[in-house]
Amino acid sequence: MTTEQSDAAGGRAGSASRPATGDTPPDATPDAGGGTDTATPPGGNGAGGGTATDGADGAPVDKAGANGRADTGGKARRDDEAGTDSRAEPSKAEIASAGTDGKSRTDSKAETGEQAEAGDEAGTGDRAKAGDEARSGEKDGDEAGDPWTAFGPAPDPVLTRPRRAVRAVGRFLVHEWTLAAVASLALAVLMTWPTLRYPRYTLPQDYWDPSLQSWQLAWSGHILLTDPGQLWSSNTFFPEPWSFAFSDTLLGYAPAGMIGVGPEDALLRYNILFVLAHALATFGAYALARQLGAGRIGGAVAGASYAYAPWLLAQAGHLHILSNGGIPLALAMLARGHGWSLRHGYRPRRRHAGWAFAGWLVAAWQLSLGFGIGLPFAYLLAGVVLVSAVVWFVRRRRVKRPFGRRLFLADLLGGLVFAAVGAALAVPYFKVAELHPNAARTLGDIQLYSPPASGFFTAPAESRIWGALHEGARAALPWHPEMTLLPGFVLYALAAGGLFFSVWRVRHRLFLLAGVLVTMALAMGTRFLDGRFTYVPLFEHLPGWNGLRTPGRMMLWTTLLLGLLAAGAVTAFCARVRELAAERVPPWPGPWLRLATLVPLLLVVVEGLNVTPHPVVPRQPAVMRTVDGPMLVLPSSQNLDQPVMLWSTDRFQRMVNGGSGFTPDSQAQAREATVSFPDFASVDYLRRRGVKNVVVLRDRLGGTPWEGMLDRPIDGLGVTREEVGDAVVYRL
Repeated sequence: MTTEQSDAAGGRAGSASRPATGDTPPDATPDAGGGTDTATPPGGNGAGGGTATDGADGAPVDKAGANGRADTGGKARRDDEAGTDSRAEPSKAEIASAGTDGKSRTDSKAETGEQAEAGDEAGTGDRAKAGDEARSGEKDGDEAGDPWTAFGPAPDPVLTRPRRAVRAVGRFLVHEWTLAAVASLALAVLMTWPTLRYPRYTLPQDYWDPSLQSWQLAWSGHILLTDPGQLWSSNTFFPEPWSFAFSDTLLGYAPAGMIGVGPEDALLRYNILFVLAHALATFGAYALARQLGAGRIGGAVAGASYAYAPWLLAQAGHLHILSNGGIPLALAMLARGHGWSLRHGYRPRRRHAGWAFAGWLVAAWQLSLGFGIGLPFAYLLAGVVLVSAVVWFVRRRRVKRPFGRRLFLADLLGGLVFAAVGAALAVPYFKVAELHPNAARTLGDIQLYSPPASGFFTAPAESRIWGALHEGARAALPWHPEMTLLPGFVLYALAAGGLFFSVWRVRHRLFLLAGVLVTMALAMGTRFLDGRFTYVPLFEHLPGWNGLRTPGRMMLWTTLLLGLLAAGAVTAFCARVRELAAERVPPWPGPWLRLATLVPLLLVVVEGLNVTPHPVVPRQPAVMRTVDGPMLVLPSSQNLDQPVMLWSTDRFQRMVNGGSGFTPDSQAQAREATVSFPDFASVDYLRRRGVKNVVVLRDRLGGTPWEGMLDRPIDGLGVTREEVGDAVVYRL
């Protein structure tokens, strides 16, 4: 047989073994997890051979064709050793099947096609299957077959239920997301230490706002278990209604508030959630970077820089600001559900309605933690939905159903849940704004808290690396706790490098840079062009935006975008290092080169080290466990009342005391009227307000307007006086 005849016979067999679907090769771009899409041809199960993957240049590579050259018999091995191509030399069975009988040839082609499908399902190449059939024909003819073909493959072991469970647990423990969650938690414990050293007695940064938030967590859990209808009318600020909405509520943490009673349990709960908030922020930003297409180390850089940016150290006393991990996590889930990534674009085959719906639920939970950072997030999601609707309308003729029915329903239901949660939470705040006009922010308040441009390069005092060095720069800021906005010099450098060397496309780098500049301008409030084209329009026209007091907290978005730019640069750097390590001869420097990829992550973590104080919270006075309400605890002020709120978590007595983002007129009047207590005017005022007991804390009177009140007589007032430990109780 000539070579041309051999090629013709081999071509006919190969053509018969190839399914005639006419489909174009499917998308096989690597996903965010670093894997590669595999496409299963019709009739195959997607395992082993018979799949098509994109090559380096994007062209489809036929694995079956490659495996057809496999060494499946002795004759093929002898041909290879002789320098011939086993594909060019047909077997006797192929010669017989290529006879003059057209029907025989047709039957042979059909049979070969069926064998190819069977080969696909078994994970072998179609050419190898044809070769096995040819050698089977030889065995039936003059030549003896290969004796080793009598031995079949060993049967797969049958796993018992316990072994399957153990294997499933093992796969779960070594999964990337399990390792990422554990690493995020371990890093949070280390970076927030000594928060968990004495969690029942100390609070991070100070014991004022953290005491308020510890009470919020306890109140939400307590009231939802006892009387959910009274959620918004808390035991503080008596007799004001809607008092729970006087500040961000952290309502999403209410399930944790259902565990434990009293101040010590409230402190323990707060400190645990403080650590978990940092872990969730790290994990959420890591998940977002990975979904968008960054590598593992690049994702870790994005996660660490987002959770431990130096400017966040000044917010250590504001759990509602630190609880921001739901933002990047929800965005990652929504992007995953819609099959979209920054690196690979829109891939319809990767759509998943469940992930999209879960993303909306996480977004709703994030919004329930507070509007301080939740409101800009809500407007961002609304903008994304609007832009997506416009894009679909423009392309509707080319793409009839870009999302699919399930994904559309998931977005619809998830969006409705998110909107319903937002509306339900907004009602109490609108009520408060209606009843307390002084609670609304003015442009003068925004001016007071708007940071200058120097704040972006100034670290707070709690930064271990830059705190002492930036003391002079902080002194020049009008209100440095909210104006020290340094996200990290390492992050700045990595993000700047990401503009020129990155796995992101150039247009995506420009979009990220534009986002950084816009959010920085918003963070400056009225300091940037007086806010006329940036912050002021939002303040005047977006509902609820005038309730945001500190523009600098927009730095949260700047940090996230800088982290994504840095992740693109680090991912490209890691890829280049792997290429260099593979080219090294000898290869011994390879591990050291790979170890160098961890340097950016290490630098980001080191810059986030802190010296945050953890003061001991004043002990609860014994009188707070015995006196009934309604009551007033003196002395009273914004800071002094916040520990009093924490002390009430044993019994949640109604009290005039309370601390929040503003002071209600009724509370200011009560403080002013009781400066002369006990006298006839003050006693009469409190009785008309419904107050039954006044508790005076003896050791806190010094330096306050109530100093010396214990020396005043109570004759003729109809008031009894009783000493309970270090406190004095006046019963009205």
